[in-house]
Amino acid sequence: MLKHGIGKRSNKVKNTVERGAVKKFAEAIGDLHPIFICEETGKQSRYKNNIAPPTFPRVFDYGTIEELNLPAKGLIHGEQIYHYERPLMVGENINCYSEVKDYYERNGKSGEMGFLLLKRYGEDLEGNLIFTEEQVVIITEAVRKEMMV
Repeated sequence: MLKHGIGKRSNKVKNTVERGAVKKFAEAIGDLHPIFICEETGKQSRYKNNIAPPTFPRVFDYGTIEELNLPAKGLIHGEQIYHYERPLMVGENINCYSEVKDYYERNGKSGEMGFLLLKRYGEDLEGNLIFTEEQVVIITEAVRKEMMV
């Protein structure tokens, strides 16, 4: 169903690791570690700055892969894995984009389901990789039927 999208990428989108957004995110996940929210702790850390929580890239804009045309609701969040080359620094600008790595289908209890594997990237403005995120999106049979209409 979505195999035609494999290898397709979105355009890069510039994002900022904003202090206020990091604080709100830390509060939302219940992790108020001072390295995330206390400026003095950040300055005294080995990074000389505050860093973002490891799952913070979830809030970034990764652009749109036009060929996917996924519905806004009804998808199931499967798995998500982050790999970091270095922490995200509060205040820095990064470019983010996503790529379709794979798509396959399996029969389950509720019918045929699709599994979309996406890989997201975050790079500094010089193009150096900061992190990757691998994500599995599960598309139920009901959503798949809706997409075919």
